[in-house]
Amino acid sequence: QVQLVESGGGLVQAGESLRLTCVASGIISKITSLRWYHQAPGQQRQLVATLNSDSTTEYADSVKGRFTISKDGTSNTVYLQMDRLKIEDTGVYYCMVALDPMTTLGTLYHWGQGTQVTVSS
Repeated sequence: QVQLVESGGGLVQAGESLRLTCVASGIISKITSLRWYHQAPGQQRQLVATLNSDSTTEYADSVKGRFTISKDGTSNTVYLQMDRLKIEDTGVYYCMVALDPMTTLGTLYHWGQGTQVTVSS
């Protein structure tokens, strides 16, 4: 059973940094991408960072140059380094893993429970 567990959220002041961690377990098929989403209060969940299987990365314009997604070697641990945080970065951050449909039976997308990030002025 695939499980994703996020950690690292907290309360920080604007301009400070946080590093979120997502540990994925139970994955036996190929991963096509690892992603971080941000859900601001009262808003829909938005994709902020993607790490593809070919090691390319993609970022939302709102976080480009401030956030960095990375992976811990061959383990299924993915990080989101968040620098120069802004008040509008406040919200719940979710980790998501997308699995290869050619090698996966069942659910292709798995989510963590989320971790709260609050940025104060």
